[in-house]
Amino acid sequence: QVQLVESGGGLVQAGGSLRLSCSASGSIVNINVMGWYRQAPGKQRELVAVITRGGAINADSVKGRFTISRDSAKTSVFLLMNSLKPEDTAVYYCAADRAGWTTSGYGMEYWGKGTLVTVST
Repeated sequence: QVQLVESGGGLVQAGGSLRLSCSASGSIVNINVMGWYRQAPGKQRELVAVITRGGAINADSVKGRFTISRDSAKTSVFLLMNSLKPEDTAVYYCAADRAGWTTSGYGMEYWGKGTLVTVST
């Protein structure tokens, strides 16, 4: 089992920045994909960014604004969010998988409980 704990959410004004962190523990040796998904009120969960052996993959909506990174020990993944917009308001979830990822997050093995990001106008 793998446990994921997110931190760093909060309230920020449009144009501001936040950095989310996700710490993984447990049987992490076989985890090859870690990333972030989000779910806004009334909307379906969607990919924000994932990082795999091949590198980072970002959703079009966050390209140029958000940066995903992972520590060298591969126990944590981070999401630096710049130029935040009100439409970025959502609960952000950390996810991890041994094999792959999907745009909706369906099938990802492990999930954190989420951290709320609210962007005000």
